Amino acid sequence: MPTTLTESTDPYCLRDGESATLLAGHPWRRFVVLGDSVAEGLCEPVDGYSPLQWADRIAAELRAVRPELVYLNLGQRGLRAHEVHAEQLRPALDFGPDLALVVCGGNDAFRPAYDAEAVDAELDVMVTALQRAGADVITVGMFDVSNSPAVPDKVRPGLRERMRLLSAHTARLADRLGTLHVALTDHPLTADPSIYSSDGRHGSGRSDAIATAETVRRLHAHLTREGTPARRT
Repeated sequence: MPTTLTESTDPYCLRDGESATLLAGHPWRRFVVLGDSVAEGLCEPVDGYSPLQWADRIAAELRAVRPELVYLNLGQRGLRAHEVHAEQLRPALDFGPDLALVVCGGNDAFRPAYDAEAVDAELDVMVTALQRAGADVITVGMFDVSNSPAVPDKVRPGLRERMRLLSAHTARLADRLGTLHVALTDHPLTADPSIYSSDGRHGSGRSDAIATAETVRRLHAHLTREGTPARRT
C-alpha cells in the first residue's frame, strides 16, 4: 500500500528547519495582510498538515526568527478588490507595516462580468500606497481553482479563463511595481484534487502548506538579491 502523504514527507512543502534557514536575519517587524477569504484563511483541514492558515503560517515563520514581529490580518471573506481597497488600505497603512501581503481579485474573477483592468487599478493603488509607506509587498498568482472537482463542469471553462487572466494581470502588475510575487497558478499540483476544498472555491490544508513554502522561498530570494542572504544554521 502507498504511504499516506503528510506535510513532513510532501516534496512540495518545507523541510524541517528550512524556513529558519531561509528567513534567518530577515528585517521585517510589522506584517499586515489585506484581502478576501484567501487572506482571512478558509482552507479545509487535511490530516497530516498544519491546521494554520496560509497568512498565519507566514506570520508564524517570520516570528520564529524574529519573535517581536507584530502581525495584523485584515482579510475578510466575500470581498471584491474595490471593497478590500475601501475597507482595508487605511487600517493597513495606519498599522505602519514593513511587509504586506495583498491577495484579492478571486471574488471578482468568479463573476462572468469580471473586469481585469478594474481589478488591476485597485491592486495598483493598494500596492503603491503600501510601498510608499515603506513596506515590501507580496502579491500572488493563486492556484487555478477551476481545477477543483467541486466546480461544476458547465462553469469550469469560463472560470479557468478568468482565473488565468487574473493571474496573468497580477504577474504583470507585480513586475511593473516590483512586488515579491508568488506564482502558484502553474504550480505542478495546480490540477491535483488534493489541494482544493470541497466548496469549490478555496484550498485545502495541503495547498496552504505549499503556498507557505513558496512564499518563504520567495522571501528568501528577495533577501538574497538585496544583499542580506539568510545565514546557514
